[in-house]
Amino acid sequence: MKGETVVITGCTRGLGHAMIPRFIAAGWQIAGCGRNEAQIADLSRQFPAPHLFQACDISREPDVTAFCSAILKQFGPPDLVLNNAAIINPNAPLWETSVEDFSRIIDINIKGPAAMMRHLLPAMLKRGSGVIVNFSSGWGRCTAADVAPYCATKYAIEGLSMATAQDTGGKVAVIPMNPGIIDTDMLRSTFGGEAGGFPDADDWAKRAVPYFIKLGPKDNGKPLTVPGG
Repeated sequence: MKGETVVITGCTRGLGHAMIPRFIAAGWQIAGCGRNEAQIADLSRQFPAPHLFQACDISREPDVTAFCSAILKQFGPPDLVLNNAAIINPNAPLWETSVEDFSRIIDINIKGPAAMMRHLLPAMLKRGSGVIVNFSSGWGRCTAADVAPYCATKYAIEGLSMATAQDTGGKVAVIPMNPGIIDTDMLRSTFGGEAGGFPDADDWAKRAVPYFIKLGPKDNGKPLTVPGG
């Protein structure tokens, strides 16, 4: 396949969904995944080939293996990987967070991006180019009450990204990215109605997509924030 390819995890809602039409308008091919099979089917109908949409729970190794194999078969090594998929724990102090909720957030927010990198980095490194953006958070650089598990995962993404950037030596740039504060379902689960005072996902995507397209080797290992975020 010719043309530049972007991989977007968590593409069925929120920031991931908002970026799809912006990248397509810029001439990019999309490889997107999400857990909801019906929503993935809708995206496949709305944005047919050459784009690829596949159901994938990034916390499940077999799902990631199948999705990344499909990406490499259809597009070859991607030019840009946006590890966007994440969840947040229900507001509660750590000692009131269930074992199940804690394990799930670790599996999706940390193990998921790590699995995507394990499967895609070898081909990207062999080609010698590409950018991986691991979505962090303002809560990956400071903390707040009632979201300790989420903070833990985003602090982990910062370290995982910067250390992996050292491993790649800049042949593939790996970047922890704070998207900023955006009015999404995730933010509303924490902020409630106050989330409405922040830009929505579509407004954010207008700024974010051009910014992501311009990232390159000079940005390897740098903790960045989407402008205006």
